[in-house]
Amino acid sequence: MVIRNQTRNTVLVRQGRMADTFFTRLKGLLGSPPLQAGQGLLLKNEKSIHTFFMTFPIDVVYIDRALKVIKIDGNMRPNRLGRYVPQAAYILELPVGTVDATQTAVGDQLAFLEG
Repeated sequence: MVIRNQTRNTVLVRQGRMADTFFTRLKGLLGSPPLQAGQGLLLKNEKSIHTFFMTFPIDVVYIDRALKVIKIDGNMRPNRLGRYVPQAAYILELPVGTVDATQTAVGDQLAFLEG
């Protein structure tokens, strides 16, 4: 899965995974090595996340049903509880620095592409 920021004409994710079942959302990135540049995990039908038991920080992007960015938590450290965002339809977990590098901001339009 590729995730593009249409507003900024940048690519957030080149090698993305979708977590769209109870078990894949529950596991998330737990037990995974740190995300590398271009990687990301997209959680479907989530409104909040946590980083308990993770060993690395992440950038977190909350996305609504229209695929617009509605909240961002950059550099979310391990063992934290993320904010609850009732309007979120997706949450994108990215390597730290991705949000800054792509200049992604609240209000940006994203696109999910197969590939």
